Amino acid sequence: MKILREPTLSCLISRTGEPIPELPKPNHTDLPCTTMLLVMIENPRYRVVLAKEDFKFSAAHFTLFPDGTAELLHGHNYHVTIEVAGESLDDYGMLCDFVRLKTAIREICEHLDSRTLIPAQSPHISVSQDAGSVRVIYGHRQYQLPREDVLILELANTTIELLAAMLWQQLAPRVEDSQVTHLGIAVAETAGQSCWFRQPLRPTAQS
Repeated sequence: MKILREPTLSCLISRTGEPIPELPKPNHTDLPCTTMLLVMIENPRYRVVLAKEDFKFSAAHFTLFPDGTAELLHGHNYHVTIEVAGESLDDYGMLCDFVRLKTAIREICEHLDSRTLIPAQSPHISVSQDAGSVRVIYGHRQYQLPREDVLILELANTTIELLAAMLWQQLAPRVEDSQVTHLGIAVAETAGQSCWFRQPLRPTAQS
C-alpha cells in the first residue's frame, strides 16, 4: 500500500483534560498552486461516517506515562467511529460495500470485547504465558490473569491513539477494492475524549 504522507492523529482533548486549541485555518487563496492541489486532494467529494450504537467494546487496560508512572488497571466502554471518503462512486452509487465494512467493524469489536489489553511492545512490561494464564509485571505490580481473558497487542501502549491506528490497519484491507481513497478511525474511551487516525489508502488521481 503506497502512503502519501505521515498519518494524522486528531485528539479532541489532552491527557490532562484541558482542551487543545484549534490551529488557525489557512487562507487558501494565499497558498501556492501545489498547496491548493493538496488541499483539494485531502477533501474528497464524498464522505460517509458510520457511528453505529453497536460499534463498541468493553475492555480493561492501564496506560503507561513518560514519567514512569502508570494508571491502575481499569476499564472503558470504547466506541468506534468510521469515516470513508472518495472522489467517485461505484455503479450502485456507493463508496464501498457497507454491509461488508460494518460486518468487519463488528468482528473487530467483538474480538476486543471483555478482554484485558496488554501492550507486548512496551519495554517496561514483562509478559509471560503458560497453558492457562498470563503473568504481567510492571514495576512492583504483578497481574496473574486467565489466558482467555487477555488480549496481547503488538503495541507500545494501550492508548486510544495507538488503538485507533491498529483498527485502521485491520480495516484498510476491507475497502481496498472500493472507491474509498481515505479512511479514518476514531476510538472514544469516555464521553468527550476520543482520537481520530486518518490516512489515505492510495494516491488520488491528479489531472
